[in-house]
Amino acid sequence: MKVMVMVKATESSEAGKMPSQELLMAMGEFNERLVDAGIMELGEGLKPSSNGVRIRFSGKDRSITKGPFAETNELVAGYWIWNVQSLDEAVEWVKQCPNPMEDDSDIEIRPLFEMADFEDVDTDGKVKEQEGALRQNLSMQKAKINTYLFFSGRCDEALEYYQKHLGANVELLMRFNESPDPLPEELLQAGFEDKVMHCEFSIGDMRILASDGCNDADSFSGFNLALTLSSEDEAQRVFSALADGGSVRMPLEKTFWSPLYGQVTDKFGMGWMVMLPPAVE
Repeated sequence: MKVMVMVKATESSEAGKMPSQELLMAMGEFNERLVDAGIMELGEGLKPSSNGVRIRFSGKDRSITKGPFAETNELVAGYWIWNVQSLDEAVEWVKQCPNPMEDDSDIEIRPLFEMADFEDVDTDGKVKEQEGALRQNLSMQKAKINTYLFFSGRCDEALEYYQKHLGANVELLMRFNESPDPLPEELLQAGFEDKVMHCEFSIGDMRILASDGCNDADSFSGFNLALTLSSEDEAQRVFSALADGGSVRMPLEKTFWSPLYGQVTDKFGMGWMVMLPPAVE
C-alpha cells in the first residue's frame, strides 16, 4: 500500500526558520535508510505558506488567496510517499524518524486511494482503464533513450578515430574478458575475447553507447536504441509490445549491470535494448 507521510508545520517552519545542518544530515541519513529498504518513492520539503496561494472553488467561480495562512496546525511543511506493507509498518518507520523540527512537531500518515477502492463506483471499468493509460503515459515520459552502436569488431578503431577527429571523450570501457560474470558458451567469435563488450563516450553534448558485438560477420548496420524504464512492469509491457511481430535477440533477464535487461528487434527492423537502471547499492 502507498501512504503519504506528512510533516505538519510549526510556528518556526511557518516563520521560515531553516533547519540546522545537524538536522538536515540526520534526516538525510533517515532517507537513505528508507531508500535502502525500498520504501521511499518521493520526499520533499515545502516552503512556508507565505510563499503559497489557495484557490477556492465555488461552482464556476474561482477566488485566489495569497499566503500566509493562519491555521498552522493544519498546514504541511513536508511529505514523503512510501510504499509499505501496512499502516503499522509506516508507523514503525515514522517512530524511527528524527524530530523533523527544532520544536515539537507532528507527523501524519494517510493511505492513498487505490483503484480497488472505487470498484463499487467504476462498475464498467472505464475509470480503471483511464487511470492505467495515464500511469503508462507518465511512466513513458520518464523513460530515457540512448543510441547504441555496434562496430562488428572495429570499436577500438572507431573510438580512436572519433577521439582524433571529433574530440570524443571515452568515459567507460569494458572488454569481454573483463566481464564479472561468465559469458554464455559460443557467444563470442574466436578472438573476440579482448574486444569491447561495452563502452560509453560523448561527442559534444551527446552521450553514445557502443560495443564490438559478438562477431565480425555482420556489417555495420546503424544502431540500437537503449531504452531505460523505471519499473519492471513497464519494462515487461514495452518489451512484449516491441517483440510482437519482431524477434527477441535476448530475453529480459537479470545481468550484472541491470536488474532486468533484454534485446529485441521490432517488426520495423529497429533494434532495442530494454533495461531497468542499476540497483542502488
